[in-house]
Amino acid sequence: MTEMKVMIETGWNLDNSYARLPESFFADLKPTPVSSPKLVAFNENLASSLGLNVKELQKVEGVDVFAGNRIPGGARPLAQAYAGHQFGHFTMLGDGRALLIGEHITPLGERVDIQLKGSGRTPYSRGGDGRAALGPMLREYIISEAMYGLGIPTTRSLAVVTTGETVYRETEQIGAILTRVASSHIRVGTFQYASKWCDTEELRALADYVLKRHFPDVNSKENAYLHLLQEVINGQASLIAKWQLVGFIHGVMNTDNMTISGETIDYGPCAFMDTYDPKTVFSSIDIRGRYAYGNQPSIAEWNLARFAETLLPLLHQDREQAIKLAQDSLSDFAELYNKNLLSGMRDKLGIFNEEEQDKHLIEGLLNIMEKYKADYTNTFRQLTLEDFEDTPLFRSDEFTRWYELWRDRLDRQQETKEDSKRLMKNSNPAVIPRNYRVEEALEAAVKAGDYNIMNKLLSVLSNPFAYSEEQKEYSILPKESTCGYRTFCGT
Repeated sequence: MTEMKVMIETGWNLDNSYARLPESFFADLKPTPVSSPKLVAFNENLASSLGLNVKELQKVEGVDVFAGNRIPGGARPLAQAYAGHQFGHFTMLGDGRALLIGEHITPLGERVDIQLKGSGRTPYSRGGDGRAALGPMLREYIISEAMYGLGIPTTRSLAVVTTGETVYRETEQIGAILTRVASSHIRVGTFQYASKWCDTEELRALADYVLKRHFPDVNSKENAYLHLLQEVINGQASLIAKWQLVGFIHGVMNTDNMTISGETIDYGPCAFMDTYDPKTVFSSIDIRGRYAYGNQPSIAEWNLARFAETLLPLLHQDREQAIKLAQDSLSDFAELYNKNLLSGMRDKLGIFNEEEQDKHLIEGLLNIMEKYKADYTNTFRQLTLEDFEDTPLFRSDEFTRWYELWRDRLDRQQETKEDSKRLMKNSNPAVIPRNYRVEEALEAAVKAGDYNIMNKLLSVLSNPFAYSEEQKEYSILPKESTCGYRTFCGT
């Protein structure tokens, strides 16, 4: 079958505008073919929304594209170059096991990256094999789709194929490739790479490309590069607040894992917090807690400062003036983040208007949650339902006093109790991808080839605000033995 016919029948409409940037930003490279690909996870809803042919993509020719064995017409596979601060240390990076196949143009004219993760070695592999194991790819599939269900900007997962080959990660594991969809894969680290290893005109070309692709309304403004910085700051202030509001911990907030588009990317050692504790860390490699839950806002601000540094040559000819412009913009982050967080917390508590003491009310609840080691998600779920379990938190005098203050606060607004409950239901998920539930699904899929548990979990997580009967089972907390849960990057 010709590539053009495959393209027409499957619905791919591929271009690669990124390849029109200077060649220093990428390396042209085809995926390394695999022996016997098998489709094990496929996101039909996402495929349909992209204007792709769901049935054709599940046939041999479609699966071959997901495996990197076939390149559809219009594609120009490449590995992107970028750098980054990893745990505070700057280094050259790049796509070491991923290839951007191209950008799919949807029927609505939207442009999205199609990337294969685990597609083989690249010039940026740094000694790695360029492959991926099934477990981590399925994990990214589950968590990214859960984030989408929660309404949090995120890359998404279109498909996972097993390769029929073995990868070695201390033990033999099943090889797999994830097809990832993103607004783009341009990162803070992409700009750091340009700042360090490219000239000013190449940096300008990258910035102009980002403006045209992600912020077209900014392009016509005076000092568009300053507005670019401000747009990225705004996006991250919103994104990190959304993470905090659902107890999501990214785990590796390196600058190469912060997108310019404002989407969450790279679901390696991420997890959702059970017991509320700002010091919570799940990642096995985050020994000092740099990326703990409570540190995520300050780390985001630190990463944005690194982004601002790269733009200095574009912000103003006079370096001192450029630094001042950058600093003035960065100084807005904390206020923007806190405004987003406070607004989201008001929603979680059913509060429609603003009062000065709201911050004190919110902090009061979080303090007693931390003191009594309360579950983050279920505390807000039970407040929403006003169905309090017999826990140390709800038995405490502190909660009784807080509850009276909260009810008085709700009585001072015009909206009804039913309005508040509706707002809370739309703001407090009944379910999250509990770590033990994710591990249960991965174990069944990887060890037994049973995807039923994973598919049921995905179904439940697709609408986390439904408060359905089915979701009650998934709100059950893990046993105490799982409190030492650790995640790994899977590379």
